[in-house]
Amino acid sequence: MADMTTDGQSAGDNFDLTQFYQIFFEEAGENLDQMEQMLLALDLAHADDEELNAIFRCAHSIKGGAATFGFADVAELTHQMESLLDKLRRHELQPSAPMVDVLLESSDALRLLLARHQGRQVDTPATADLVQRISHLANGTGPMPASAAVAPASPSTTDAIATPAAAPAPALPPGTRLLELHIGPLDNLAQADGIAELFRDIPGLGQITPLPCDQSDKRVYRVQTTASDTDLLDLFTFHVSKEQIHIIDTAASAPASQAEKTPAQGADFGFFDGAPGVPAAAAAAPVAPTVASPAPHEDAPKAAARASANASSAMESSTLRVSVSKVDQLINLVGELVITQAMLAQKSSELDSAANQPLLAGLADLDRNTRDLQEAVMSIRMIPMSVVFNRFPRMLRDLAAKLGKKVELITHGESTELDKGLIEKITDPLTHLIRNSADHGIEMPEERRARGKSEQGTITLSASHQGGSILIEVRDDGKGLSRAKLLSKAREKGMDASDSMSDAEVWNLIMAPGFSTAETVTDVSGRGVGMDVVKKNIIALGGTVEIDSAEGYGMRVSVRLPLTLAIMDGMTVRVSDEVYILPLASVIESFQIKQSDISTVAQGARLVKVREEYMPVIDLEHVFQVPRFEFNTISPIMVVVEADGSRVALMVDELIGQQQVVIKNLESNYRKVQNVSGATILGDGKVALILDTSSLVRRSRH
Repeated sequence: MADMTTDGQSAGDNFDLTQFYQIFFEEAGENLDQMEQMLLALDLAHADDEELNAIFRCAHSIKGGAATFGFADVAELTHQMESLLDKLRRHELQPSAPMVDVLLESSDALRLLLARHQGRQVDTPATADLVQRISHLANGTGPMPASAAVAPASPSTTDAIATPAAAPAPALPPGTRLLELHIGPLDNLAQADGIAELFRDIPGLGQITPLPCDQSDKRVYRVQTTASDTDLLDLFTFHVSKEQIHIIDTAASAPASQAEKTPAQGADFGFFDGAPGVPAAAAAAPVAPTVASPAPHEDAPKAAARASANASSAMESSTLRVSVSKVDQLINLVGELVITQAMLAQKSSELDSAANQPLLAGLADLDRNTRDLQEAVMSIRMIPMSVVFNRFPRMLRDLAAKLGKKVELITHGESTELDKGLIEKITDPLTHLIRNSADHGIEMPEERRARGKSEQGTITLSASHQGGSILIEVRDDGKGLSRAKLLSKAREKGMDASDSMSDAEVWNLIMAPGFSTAETVTDVSGRGVGMDVVKKNIIALGGTVEIDSAEGYGMRVSVRLPLTLAIMDGMTVRVSDEVYILPLASVIESFQIKQSDISTVAQGARLVKVREEYMPVIDLEHVFQVPRFEFNTISPIMVVVEADGSRVALMVDELIGQQQVVIKNLESNYRKVQNVSGATILGDGKVALILDTSSLVRRSRH
């Protein structure tokens, strides 16, 4: 940015600021997530120094970036958090549960403040109470005087942010330099005003005083600061070009060699040294070599947003932030490439293999490379389940406190990857399942003691790959489901519930709309909504839900989902002249039949016997009203598919083969079609419908 002209700077400020804001907001969110996880995992009795330092660095990074961009409310709250965390890491205070509580509440407030700065319509949190509580905790047993507590940020008190809060301290920190700052010539004097505002908004940067200037297009300031010329230039060039800035060192309270700070003397950002909450001893002590600092020619706001945790500098070189829309566009293009490759493969099968051997060899390479490219592109959208799992410890901690229960969350398989689209949609169902386990499953501590259990209940959340799908399980060691209670409740609601129902069928009653066994309605549960929504949402994603329980010992809910919603393996079948796709994950087996193998029962329903088991028969010809031109012909092949724990046999004319298909959303491009989950384009350019096996299974039940 230093090589931009003045005109270009003024014309492009808004655009550049927006880019840097996005980086800051993303990394601030990551820092908040990391800080929350570490706070929840903190051992209050034996807190590790590195953990406390890491939590402090998260707050410090957010404060530094917020101050750079002028988000005074965020900077002020994180500054107060820093003051408390600094005393903890220096062992002046012992960590306690109230401290963790107020820091977690502050984390929630910071999320809302950041969301408001992003332009979202959210209620602005009242941070004054948090600031007072943090200040009280920081001063309760430590040497910090009560007068050092910082009041809530307001337009009249914003300048207090730049005043060191650690007392006693000299008026000018060691290494303070006295400078004259000449800025100009300027077309827009507001640019110089922006530089002056930086000293007000950035804690520890120093003081700036305007001086008389006889030229109308220039500004002159007197500056007291501990920052080096390089840091100041990197910061100021965010407002004006480097050629317009002239720094004159008029005097210094320390040798010039000390004014230029070495990387070991900085803390995350060279121009934030001396900030409130950073002890004087820490400024002189070496810090971990992984701390990020701005490069000599890197613009300061981007550097501030870049620094998140102690490992961020290493991560920056190996990761790239890309918009999801760009990834989706890439996936769509690869999908079109897959379709084109399938068309070429189909046409090449009609060629003479001897005469066209080089062409066929090239097409074989194209097939292999297309599949590899497709898998590589799809992996870009794959996100580890830890993104979902990490939000539950905090939720469960708050919920257990509200219910008066002791609950521990254990997670397995956090590195298991799932498509981003599914990650976003599975979060709410899993939230319902965990809340249900905590509220209905885990007993109160005294009840668990009476049953010979430990006071603390356990909820286990696990994820693993199984074939072409992912299995997510939520287990608890609570009281489990009561068969008698469920049947009684179902009969009260007029549901068809007989004693001859299998356990699995009884457990599935809790998935019925409006079904609840809670005796009282609370703000946690009891209104009969939740579990039916869970099942509906998971089925909409092409998944299944299974429930297993043992009364007195606990309950397990198993959710099975496809790995991605964009591309899937399918079985291509023909019915008359129509071609359909069956999800390969649902296909169990196929076999040839005779007319005599099919039995007709009451109301015209038909069954086929497969290894001592009778299955409903669904004739796709009748379901989709496919015209057939051969008379007295029945489909000679049956394909057994499974969904929702049940199996049905589909009658088809031919099994064409297995292939990967690119899923196109039929509802957004046309409309919702019953028994169809999507569509795809075949190699010959024709459209084939992808059948919804869950819908077909439900049809057989009715």
